Amino acid sequence: MQGGMDGNPLAKGINPEDQEDFFIDISDGEEAHSTLSITVVGASGDLAKKKIFPALFALYYEDWLPENFVIFGYARTKLTDEELRNTISGTLTCRIDKRANCEDKMEQFLKRCFYHSGEYSSEEHFAELDSKLKEKEAGKRSNRLFYLSIPPNIFVDVVRCASRKASSAKGWTRVIVEKPFGRDSESSAELTRCLKKYLTEEQIFRIDHYLGKELVENLSVLRFSNLVFEPLWSRNYIRNVQFIFSEDFGTEGRGGYFDNYGIIRDIMQNHLLQILALFAMETPVSLDAEDIRNEKVKVLRSMKPLELEDVIIGQYKGHNKGGRTYPGYTDDSTVPSNSITPTFAAAALFINNARWDGVPFLMKAGKALHRKRAEIRVQFRHVPGNLYKRNFGTDLDKATNELVLRVQPDEAIYLKINNKVPGLGMRLDRSDLNLLYRARYPSEIPDAYERLLLDAIAGERRLFIRSDELDAAWSLFTPLLKELEAKKIAPELYPYGSRGPVGAHYLAAKYNVRWGDLGGDDD
Repeated sequence: MQGGMDGNPLAKGINPEDQEDFFIDISDGEEAHSTLSITVVGASGDLAKKKIFPALFALYYEDWLPENFVIFGYARTKLTDEELRNTISGTLTCRIDKRANCEDKMEQFLKRCFYHSGEYSSEEHFAELDSKLKEKEAGKRSNRLFYLSIPPNIFVDVVRCASRKASSAKGWTRVIVEKPFGRDSESSAELTRCLKKYLTEEQIFRIDHYLGKELVENLSVLRFSNLVFEPLWSRNYIRNVQFIFSEDFGTEGRGGYFDNYGIIRDIMQNHLLQILALFAMETPVSLDAEDIRNEKVKVLRSMKPLELEDVIIGQYKGHNKGGRTYPGYTDDSTVPSNSITPTFAAAALFINNARWDGVPFLMKAGKALHRKRAEIRVQFRHVPGNLYKRNFGTDLDKATNELVLRVQPDEAIYLKINNKVPGLGMRLDRSDLNLLYRARYPSEIPDAYERLLLDAIAGERRLFIRSDELDAAWSLFTPLLKELEAKKIAPELYPYGSRGPVGAHYLAAKYNVRWGDLGGDDD
């Protein structure tokens, strides 16, 4: 596959033309005797239609799936095979750079898609699914992957039924579980305990789709395979690190779900914290999944407990702009009018170890902000005794080198440097050394779900969350969440489409930090 899997350690040593050798356990001599069965549980939902089926088709289109595979949708909704195919066909697209045979490929893929209607808690209905799977597997050794695209309150019922009635008898059985993994330490631990009644830890793949994004994947490559960066990756040279996530729309239809979780549980405790752990970890022994996850857990366990004074929460309010009215969070009909659920949060976190002692790691996540973005910003220390100090005036922050990894939109890596403007005078300018992905790599970047599904099929776990990682993440955020809820702390209101609450600027200033996304030159 071009421009997507080349940098994936999972695919190290694999050329696109050799990719049939990738599935060692289900290819080569055994391919004719084995099959892959993928069951999307919750197939009638939005996530399945918009993300999972398109990702599976993309893998098929790029020849990453084994020759023998079948896909089943499972949900309560009554549908025929043909109705499922009609539903998902509208969401399937071919790569921009490879339109050849698109319609043929789509038709072949849809012929492999089937549907079974059943209750999520019915072992009898899963036994019927098992019979249909066996019919399609035609006596071959079966490997079965279940993707749980369903609310967390029915995870355990589905896992119980699937493990008892629809597991593979001879091959492997794996289950992909979508977040949220509980609401706090206690509920997360209970969910893990219940899942492990029916599955081993090796069978559970807790998915965080942000870990499958290209720039997050590239984070470790950038650091560990470039001599210019690894020596700088510590408190000696880095002044602060910022993890920024913003959406330019509100809850809009998800208000009921979101109000039960809030932005801290929805984004910070998982997406941003996982990226932080990847960023800050020590060099792992190898690229093996367990070695990488061991280092991430060490980071999470080294973190200073989160204090209320190091957190700002906000909630967007209605706003009129350009003759258009934007609704506030509590204007959503699915949200209680007195809700104090935060739609914005900023936090300062610290890692108590030798590498990062004293370095503020700032997180910021919010909805209904001025623009959509997700990025990592690394601000380096000022140059000691800078000879050109007088050329920058009093604002030395403008002279600070900054490394930016823009995860979305328009994936890019750029480094802000100082240089002389051509001419007879001595005028300095701040410029970017810029790797813009769409310019350097014209091939379309694979969606995160494609990489994660491919990893789950291959049994590669490094981008999935281990139970002790989950415990450590919740241990950091649970005391804070309980304090916020117990004290009923009201969020600071901010207008829809703004840069967020003013309190976030005060929080950054407290640690002598300026948010990197607020400058006039941020791209």
